[in-house]
Amino acid sequence: QVQLVESGGGLVQAGGSLRLSCAASGRTFSSFAMGWFRQAPGKEREFVAAIDWSGGNTYYADSVKGRFTISRDYAKNTVYLQMNSLKPEETAVYYCAAGRFFPAAIKTGYDYWGQGTQVTVSS
Repeated sequence: QVQLVESGGGLVQAGGSLRLSCAASGRTFSSFAMGWFRQAPGKEREFVAAIDWSGGNTYYADSVKGRFTISRDYAKNTVYLQMNSLKPEETAVYYCAAGRFFPAAIKTGYDYWGQGTQVTVSS
C-alpha cells in the first residue's frame, strides 16, 4: 500500500507559477514510477507528466512541455510538479499517482492515487 498526499495548490494569475508536492508513505517510494494527472470540471482526468523509478527519465503531455517539470526527492519521498506560465484552462484538480509502468499516460497505468489539490488560474 502507498499513501499519497498532494499539496501546493491554490489560486494564481495567468502566467504565474505553482509548485505541487506529493508526499508518499508506505511501500518503498523508489519502487514506483510517479505521475501527475488533472481533472477539470465536467472533463475526463488527463495525463500531465510522469517520472520513472530512477528519476532520470520524464515524460510530458504535449500541452505542458517546456512549461512544467516533474521531479522527485528520494530523501523526502516526495514528487514535485513545477508549473510555469499557467493558463486559465489549466484550472483543475491535480492528482498524484504511483504505478509500476513507465511511461504511463493512462489512468490504468497507476495503482495508487492521492486525493488531489485544486489549482485555479485566473485570467
